Amino acid sequence: MLIGGLGSLLAAFVLSNDAITIAAHPNAVLSCSVNVVLNCATVARDASSHLFGFPNSFIGLMSEPIVITIAIAGLAGVMFPRKFMFAAQIGYTLGLIFALTLLGISTFHIGALCPWCLLVTVTTLFEWFAMTRYNIRENNLYLPKKLSKWAHGVIEKDYDKVALFSIIVLLAVVIISKYGTALFA
Repeated sequence: MLIGGLGSLLAAFVLSNDAITIAAHPNAVLSCSVNVVLNCATVARDASSHLFGFPNSFIGLMSEPIVITIAIAGLAGVMFPRKFMFAAQIGYTLGLIFALTLLGISTFHIGALCPWCLLVTVTTLFEWFAMTRYNIRENNLYLPKKLSKWAHGVIEKDYDKVALFSIIVLLAVVIISKYGTALFA
């Protein structure tokens, strides 16, 4: 979670700076605009880049320090209350849904991908799986006994890791199938 949080926070800083640049200079060429497909400027100019009336990256500036704090505290041995971790799981699940939704919009509606946004999506996946694994192991999710037992079996056999890497491979396959060699042109 710590590495993912730091990566996402860096991306949020860069994307927030880019949003300010685009607002001041609508035709600006951004450093992460590599080609027609990998193009931050194209994504930043779309209405989906500010769904709540401000740049989506500002959400990362607010939320990633929380993730980083939880990760550092966890590494230091802090045991958060069950309700806190359950609430964190809900919040991070909403964040994952948001990241995947934006990736879908970028891939299928905008027709361009932002490398920094891709970093956020991948790190959000890793963070969500890490938090979920921890919360299952510590019984923080208020699951019914049968579902809890099944979830514990999943993480004991590392099936959650298989699921994580399968999702990443699936996303890569979708992106490569959609854009092919244009990604590298």
